Amino acid sequence: MPGAERDLLFVAHSAQASGAEKVMLDLIEVAVVRGYRVRVACPVGALSERLPDSVGHVAIPELGLSGQQGGARFAAALVMLWHWVSAAAALRKASRGGRARLVVNSTMALPTVAMSVPRRRDTVWLVHDILASTRQFAVARIGRMALARAVAVSERAAAPVRALGIETEVAWLGVPWPVEPAPVVVRSRPVVGILGVITEWKGHHVLLEAVAALPDVSVEIAGQALPGDEPYLARLRDRAAQPDLAGRVRFLGHVDPLPTIRGWDVLVSASVLPEAGPLVVLEAMSVGVPVVATDHGGNVSTDAAVCVRPDDPHALREALSRITEDHPLRARLREAGLAKIATRHNRTRTRPHMFDTVVGDGDRAMSTPAGNSTSAAPDSP
Repeated sequence: MPGAERDLLFVAHSAQASGAEKVMLDLIEVAVVRGYRVRVACPVGALSERLPDSVGHVAIPELGLSGQQGGARFAAALVMLWHWVSAAAALRKASRGGRARLVVNSTMALPTVAMSVPRRRDTVWLVHDILASTRQFAVARIGRMALARAVAVSERAAAPVRALGIETEVAWLGVPWPVEPAPVVVRSRPVVGILGVITEWKGHHVLLEAVAALPDVSVEIAGQALPGDEPYLARLRDRAAQPDLAGRVRFLGHVDPLPTIRGWDVLVSASVLPEAGPLVVLEAMSVGVPVVATDHGGNVSTDAAVCVRPDDPHALREALSRITEDHPLRARLREAGLAKIATRHNRTRTRPHMFDTVVGDGDRAMSTPAGNSTSAAPDSP
């Protein structure tokens, strides 16, 4: 159909604007510059407010679960199912009779897309998650009937998607480069920071337990709680008020990432579940702030970070003690992180490459044998 290949519809499951949504906004910016007609289907909120004026917005309900527990979680699941159905109706209308090419930006949006369109050669899933839970695999199996292919942000994220029989390529994440580096200072009380949405699987509680036994270390927690995770944030505040942490923990709320990270001695990524590619890790490396991270993040490797077991306060405590006291180690990590961004994660190169991979020729993508990645070399071990 003439002109159909220039019509893009992005689909996101949530109103939040964190790492995965930042990547989508980058791709939207490329699409607009290249003359595509772009619309975004997402709930009303922070993400829709950040859309460029030239981009249309299709309002849909929230498509995922938050931090509900027990009976509240069961009730929320029923509401979620209804939201999938109602959002599918909105997508059917927005896809303009099947003309718009769909880019699915979140795992929890897959069932809605599957309900809204038959299997199509131009529907692409941009994979920001490492499938690990039963729920994630179930959602992905439902959604695969509507997909032509997937593009993952790391090899670790690609592997379980390929295992489902979905043809998958890899396109690395990137951050702005070069940027102003963090000052190299020696503080009597090092500042350790964690930045991102405040939800339990991000491991903020693990960080607090680790630092509780490091009396000379301060912690800054940047970010806001997801809807339903307010009780978790309250528990973190209560823990921070205990005698072994009192006066050493600050909750910053929403922040501008790079200026905040520049004020830290170490950035911690403490997720207890696998992450496909923590964008904040790359942001820290881009300004020369050393990283301590759990060892299942898709862009985290021992060449440029101190890696620890997930959900292990003792291991995290030892790593923080080591990195805050070992200045040569911090210097080595600083240089290694800067080099990694310059050579692999420079957004000037990664952003157009990811766009071309996501919106590339469908016939070429379909001809790629399952299990192969034609867009990028594997991540560092």
